[in-house]
Amino acid sequence: MLVHCAHARYVYNLAVEQHAHWRPGRRSAPGFAEQCRQLTQARRENEWLGAGNADVQQQALKDFAKAKQAFFSSGFGEPIWRKKYRHEGFRVIGTDRVPVYDDDGGPLLNAKGGQVMARRVRVQRLNRRWARVAVPGCGWVRFRLSAKGKGARPPEAKTFRVTFRNGQWHVAFAVVPAAIPAPGTGQAVGVDRGVAITAALSDGRALNCPQLSTRERARLRKHQRRAARAPRGSERKAAEYAKAAGLKAAEAGRRKDWCEKTSTMLARRFDVIRFEKLNIVNMTASARGTLERPGRRVAQKAGLNRGILAQGWGLLRQRTGHKAPGRVQDVPAAYTSLRCSTCGWIEKNSRKSQAEFLCVSCGFSCNADTNAAINIAASTTTKVAAGQGGIPRPRRSAGAGGTTPHPRPSVREPQPTQVGIPLF
Repeated sequence: MLVHCAHARYVYNLAVEQHAHWRPGRRSAPGFAEQCRQLTQARRENEWLGAGNADVQQQALKDFAKAKQAFFSSGFGEPIWRKKYRHEGFRVIGTDRVPVYDDDGGPLLNAKGGQVMARRVRVQRLNRRWARVAVPGCGWVRFRLSAKGKGARPPEAKTFRVTFRNGQWHVAFAVVPAAIPAPGTGQAVGVDRGVAITAALSDGRALNCPQLSTRERARLRKHQRRAARAPRGSERKAAEYAKAAGLKAAEAGRRKDWCEKTSTMLARRFDVIRFEKLNIVNMTASARGTLERPGRRVAQKAGLNRGILAQGWGLLRQRTGHKAPGRVQDVPAAYTSLRCSTCGWIEKNSRKSQAEFLCVSCGFSCNADTNAAINIAASTTTKVAAGQGGIPRPRRSAGAGGTTPHPRPSVREPQPTQVGIPLF
């Protein structure tokens, strides 16, 4: 399997190098089909490459094609080089062919009247905890099942990916899970994401993503310090880095587990889930600057970036959208933390601190994150005209004579035409 990883990494890097030398104005860069033909020729000329599995190498080219397409369509970065010890893994496509049936149970036929066949991976369940999968060139490989038997025998899995991280092998099957049905209660919930409180719900609950304990963080710093002081290329340096990577992997596993459980809870309990629309990539950008214009408070901004990324904001939003398709909405984040959820008055002085909100207009007081979550839950989903709902206009508070206007707000009030959000 390590040889499969080397072949997949080598072919992927060849594709990256090939596209790096291509410039606009010349002939078009080769696509997936042309690269597969070039791979066949390279396998004939290179004995080491020809000894590997062709399907594994072609799937590496398909991974590159998807990464390149994501760069042009979704705004992701350019495909980067895969490095040894960091990007160890390969994808395998199913070899067994099984007939495909329609919703009524009848055979699905193609345009020529033949039976439609689909690929499927070879997986056998051994017992309650263990199963095995057929890996090309390696035979049957045993693996331990995940919680509740997920992935034990995926009937519709066409591919699976094998990865090697921190001294452990992992296998993941490409199975599209069924969407969670809506409860039908008509309830909508707003989710305000933060650093102190990972997810504050509009019903008053505060959910926090688990982090490393104080003792574990001390161990992580100890291993990182020892690795930095060890001689370059020594076994002690690699061992200390491996221990530090194990602690980081444990933190990432806890974060993923929390996001899975929280997203499932949201999809099961609420019909509509609304998140504030955050550009996490820009929020976590480095403040280092350039040599001509160096940044300020770079270390403090780096600590804030680590705190944001450790909360799993993006993963929570992504997994909720997968489990509740069509029921997740993104709400503009402007003024959600400054607007009073009771009277609608917008005032920056109402936000006393990170956790305290006290409206200067009506005196309403609650947790600042909960107040923002209530505003997110109450946001409209379509554009509204002035005077037809949406964000309330600032009211005038009557004094002794009933004519004293309310103090001017400290921020510009958003116009009603900017309220709408796109449906998911």
